[in-house]
Amino acid sequence: MTKAIMIQGAGSNVGKSLLVAGIARACVARGLNVAPFKPQNMSNNAAVTVDGGEIGRAQALQARACGLDPVVDMNPVLLKPETDTGAQVIVQGQRFATMKARDYGKAKADLMPHVLDSFHRLGAGRDLVIVEGAGSPAEINLRAGDIANMGFAEAANLPVILAGDIDRGGVIAQLVGTHAVLPQQDRQRIKAFLVNKFRGDPTLFTEGAAEIAARTGWDDLGTLPWFADAWRLPAEDVMDIATRPGGAFKIAVPRLNRIANFDDLDPLVNEPEVTVDIIEPGRALPGDARLVLIPGSKSTMADLADFRAQGWDVDLAAHIRRGGHVLGICGGYQMLGQKIIDKDGIEGPPGQVPGLGHLNITTHLEPRKTLALTRARHTASDQAVLGYEIHLGRSAGPDTARAWLSIDGRPEGAASADGRVLGCYLHGLFSADGFRKTYLEGLGARAATTGFEARIDDTLDALAQHVETHLDLDRFLALAD
Repeated sequence: MTKAIMIQGAGSNVGKSLLVAGIARACVARGLNVAPFKPQNMSNNAAVTVDGGEIGRAQALQARACGLDPVVDMNPVLLKPETDTGAQVIVQGQRFATMKARDYGKAKADLMPHVLDSFHRLGAGRDLVIVEGAGSPAEINLRAGDIANMGFAEAANLPVILAGDIDRGGVIAQLVGTHAVLPQQDRQRIKAFLVNKFRGDPTLFTEGAAEIAARTGWDDLGTLPWFADAWRLPAEDVMDIATRPGGAFKIAVPRLNRIANFDDLDPLVNEPEVTVDIIEPGRALPGDARLVLIPGSKSTMADLADFRAQGWDVDLAAHIRRGGHVLGICGGYQMLGQKIIDKDGIEGPPGQVPGLGHLNITTHLEPRKTLALTRARHTASDQAVLGYEIHLGRSAGPDTARAWLSIDGRPEGAASADGRVLGCYLHGLFSADGFRKTYLEGLGARAATTGFEARIDDTLDALAQHVETHLDLDRFLALAD
């Protein structure tokens, strides 16, 4: 039977996703056949899988760390927030329902058979499955019907490692407090702990780790120093994206309320002569930006309304008048058009809203979601692009006659008559070194970085070595059941 072990967090954003990626990569380097698994994830930054579904972006990165293609079984339940109280529920890669949080709380236990089905199928023939929890098991108010943390660990009979985040402070209270509030049967599942994100000399925390071990009875797997190159890896949580100063060429990215698939920004952030400026609500689009990039959105019409409420529509129009360039991807593409029509009420009451009016296209939202890994070409340069599509709706209009991409001979995207406003549905454009160089140099920026995809693998290798150096992986593997 395949061995498995679960990493849970003493709080949200303690670094579980990168821990799983790093440990998995280190185990692969030891010759093990490893797969990642997360029962339930919540993220609008999704990845398209080779079997035609979608999962959380973190699980796709973890699959890459394992040398595997991402498949839907790696993340059988994905929640994609659409409002403050509701989310689209993806089950085994496909849209299942849209639910309010209260309704999902009542229904989630019914999804456990799907979760276990994926877990057992994924584990078949492997040496190890590393499972990532969600949030924290200390949220004992959510324990009934839980499929994300201890509920799943109990159903699959897994040992648990608890990770704490020392960077935010109070890590002893995080870990010991979790021990204190957990019911006895859950507490007994935790076999060891580790401390993540230590800045400085980790030996300075020796006494602190000893206190945690004495108060909990758990093994100490080690204290992991801050991994400085984490920013080079695709982020899943919107809270992890931030302005990273670079060169003089500024790209302004309005942080939409329901921003989605912002991995489009990662290759640009890695360009030393480019500054990707994340524009938070309440801040105007900067006048010195050379490009405004409007990213994807999980709720296009709501984010369009918020875009206007921030005054960004006025800023964008001024940017264009000054001769600036604009690129809209997916939801951002839809916003740039003349109008968005939602006759089926997919994003709210049926109706239509005017777009920003910078592309002569009309978007019709439709219930069927497009999910595809896509090979495309940039028509002007004939540069190849490998990306993905993940969207509801189709866009058409006169400006699509100036499509600037081709997918299997099919034109994709739209351009304004002067060529300064572009839009498309294709994510992942900038991961292709050739296209990124062509596009940026066409706007007057020098693209210096090559081998973006290889750099991700190099960073995963460095993360694995970091983990191997500072954590007791022998003990970790011995605890796997």
